[in-house]
Order: sequence, then structure tokens, then C-alpha cells
Amino acid sequence: MFSYRHAFHAGNHADVLKHLTLVSVVGHLTQKDVPILAVDTHAGAGVYDLEQRQAQTSGEALSGIARLRERLAEVGAPSPALADYLQALTAANPSGRQRLYPGSPWLLQHLLRDQDQLRLFEMHPTDWRVLGQHVKEWAGARRVRLDHADGFEGLPPLMPPPSRRGLVIMDPSYEIKTDYARVITSLEACLKRFATGVYLVWYPIIARPQSQQLPKQLTKLAQAAGKPWLQASLRVQSGGKGTPQRPGVVNPRSLGPLSASGVFVVNPPHTLHERLKAALPQLVKAMGQDHFAGFTLHQG
Repeated sequence: MFSYRHAFHAGNHADVLKHLTLVSVVGHLTQKDVPILAVDTHAGAGVYDLEQRQAQTSGEALSGIARLRERLAEVGAPSPALADYLQALTAANPSGRQRLYPGSPWLLQHLLRDQDQLRLFEMHPTDWRVLGQHVKEWAGARRVRLDHADGFEGLPPLMPPPSRRGLVIMDPSYEIKTDYARVITSLEACLKRFATGVYLVWYPIIARPQSQQLPKQLTKLAQAAGKPWLQASLRVQSGGKGTPQRPGVVNPRSLGPLSASGVFVVNPPHTLHERLKAALPQLVKAMGQDHFAGFTLHQG
């Protein structure tokens, strides 16, 4: 049950898509003075050292954030969304040495304001302990609450926030097949309690029926609730190719190398579509590895 460790995958192309989107969403929501409750249902360890064994073993950051940084000159001037994302990464590495990759918890506590609150759920015992250590070091620690609990179960009772403004990010590992159904169940319960919240769901695009059906189910759920939605995906290579590995090293991801992923946002900020429309081609140009690389962007 606790086999997945995001430290093996931190900074890969899926993280780039997910966190670039998250930074844009938070940037829009914090323009109003009303307090926000942000909830991360699968927080992980919060921050990841790309020079540690786990990241070095998988090498996934090499085709993700490292490749993006190396090829920025080829991309040209970063779009506003890409520039904001890169600025946040720089803030996580004040020494200038880009060895730390900030996960969603770090990005949220960095971008939220004094009046906002952050709730983090994590079940993995090791990641929970490491996350707690990291939170103590953050400047915004006083507005963060940690729960060693199931985020799917802990989320709905928090809705609606007292301020009636909230952001939820759901990004389970999906190594457990039931995660797909639990995303739908949890989101449906939240929309009944808090229909105007912003919900960001990340998902892998793999050859598993549940993965293929999830964006369709999310679309039907948003439409049934009468809420606007946005879906974006990023593919960096053919699904038949693997993530670059060190010689003789086996990729620890049980689902195999990930070539594509997507994000689905219910009640997206009105600025998000145009920001991603400008940023996604840049991500493809920087991180694409073959002619299968590309993106999709839809809204409704």
C-alpha cells in the first residue's frame, strides 16, 4: 500500500505540467483579498533533492525540469505561465544551485498569503515524517496544517471553507487502481458541498482503462454540476519508449515509464486557458523527445 515514493519521480515532465498549472491558478486566486483554503490530498514529502539517491536512480528529472532548463534558449522568451513557474523554482533554491525541486506543498505555502490556510494530507509514513520536518523550516509554517490521513476521506468534510474560497489539488499516484474511482467520488462529494471551489486533478496517461476513462468521467461530472472545466495534456515521447536511465538501473515505477500526463481543472480561472495555450508549445519544444511529442488543451 505504501510502495509509491514521489522522490523517484520529482521534477519529471508530469511535475512540470502539474506545477506550472498550479502556479498559474494560485497566482490568479490570490489577486483578491478574501482568504483561501488550499488543500493537497496527496502531499508527498513537500520538497525533493534531485541529487539524492532516489532521483538519481530514476533519472526522470533529466527529461523533465533539467531538460527544460537546458533548452530554454531554444524556446525563446518564456510565456507568462512558464516565467512564473520558473521564478517559483528559483525561490526554492536561494543559493542559486538548482538541486531542490519543490512539490505542491512548498509551492502552495510559498504563493499563499498570511490570511490563507493550507491543509496537507499524506499517508506514507516516511513521506509524512519528512514533510513535517520540511514544514517546520518554511516561513509560512503557521498557516499550514498536516494530517497523517487519507486525503480522499479528509477532503469533503472541509468543504465549504469559511471564506467560500478554496483550491484543491488531487494527485494520487494511481498505482492503486481504485484511486481513479476515488478521485471521482471525492470530487463529486466536494462539488455538492462547495460548487464554486477550484479543483485541480492530475492524472497519468497510460494504457490502463481507468486512466483512459478518467478525463471523460471528469468532464461528465463537471457538466452535470453545470461548472466550467479545462483539460490539458502533455506528451513528451512515444509511449513505447522509456525514460532515460542510468546503465543497469531498473525504473522503480511499477506502471512503467510515463510518457504523458494531464491536468483537469473544474472552475478554472478565466485566464488559465490563454496562459496554458502560450506555455504548452514551449514545454513540448523543450521537453519533447520525438515526433510523438505534443499537447492538448480543451475547455467547456
